[in-house]
Amino acid sequence: MEMDILEKCAYIKGLAEGLNLDATKPEGKVLNAIIDLLSDICNTVADIDDEVATLGDYIEEIDHDLGDVEEYLYDDECDCDCEDDCDCCDCEDDECDCDCDCDCEDCDYMEAMCPSCGETICFDNELDPEDLICPACGKAFKEDK
Repeated sequence: MEMDILEKCAYIKGLAEGLNLDATKPEGKVLNAIIDLLSDICNTVADIDDEVATLGDYIEEIDHDLGDVEEYLYDDECDCDCEDDCDCCDCEDDECDCDCDCDCEDCDYMEAMCPSCGETICFDNELDPEDLICPACGKAFKEDK
């Protein structure tokens, strides 16, 4: 049977007591101080072990709950009101009210490709693409003639 840290500390303390050390001599004072320090360290380590075990259990519960949330949020089923089968990104229904890049009239943004660097840029559909400056390369979309 293997002893845990508190049992080992108690064993060492018992061995020292069996030596009948004279606490008035310097050697006895030092050994007693070391044994007291060892006892304090062992108690602290045991408390930390208990806390770590508790936190480990708590993390497992949070991980399980997070899995449930992810399953709910990233569910593969389509929740929009489209009649067609869609995955909320390739919707072709004219009455689509989902936030997607389907270029329907209800979408609040548009996409354009930067003529300089080819980066796809999303912007508010009320803005004129020629007034835009590409955030990737810093050049204006409008070509100077």
